[in-house]
Amino acid sequence: MTPADAAIPHDLTFWGMFWAAHFVVKTVMLGLIAASLWSWAIIINKYLLYSRVEKSMDRFEETFWSGNSLEELYDTLSTRPTSGMAAVFVGGMREWKRSFSSASSAFMGLQARIEKVLDVSIARETERLESQLLVLASVASAAPFVGLFGTVWGIMTAFQAIAISKNSSLAVVAPGIAEALFATAIGLFAAIPALIFYNALQGRVARSQARMESFADEFSSILSRHMDQHVSVERGHAA
Repeated sequence: MTPADAAIPHDLTFWGMFWAAHFVVKTVMLGLIAASLWSWAIIINKYLLYSRVEKSMDRFEETFWSGNSLEELYDTLSTRPTSGMAAVFVGGMREWKRSFSSASSAFMGLQARIEKVLDVSIARETERLESQLLVLASVASAAPFVGLFGTVWGIMTAFQAIAISKNSSLAVVAPGIAEALFATAIGLFAAIPALIFYNALQGRVARSQARMESFADEFSSILSRHMDQHVSVERGHAA
């Protein structure tokens, strides 16, 4: 295909402009389309994941505050994979039970150890929720510039074709410019949803993290009261 042919495509539909575009511009368009599809796959997967996690946390909170024994709840949850608040609870209870199974000196610094375990569990769960969101941020920031690169390359090709044909009429110029701008349009098509859903998904992650942190504070207070009761009983026996 000569530059003159590329500047005057016979088919001005999206498909026709794609096939008439320069090889570099085609590569840019295909890359942006792939990035857009990847972004939508992440968006759908994250929405499904967050819905499951939020429902799981709702069920766990209902069970936790129903008045059942912490030991029974731990025995039930520790035998299966957990996420969200349940994972935070299992991590804290595991450290609690390790201290009870050890010598009494293990209670030295127990509160600090439990809080550290809870913080680590929350960080791990938050990291799992945030995984792949960086891809959306990258697409949102880079796609417009990649599309602009394709547009600039296409306009350069179009002007080369105009120089060769020595015809600068609007009928000759417009198709080549439209073909070049198509790359920017695809870049924006990939970037705008990625940016919108990145912010929306980050908001849901922040809300889930806040729920886990609030639960961790309450759970730590409960364990602290149990610890004080245990120490009081031990002192009573010693007396």
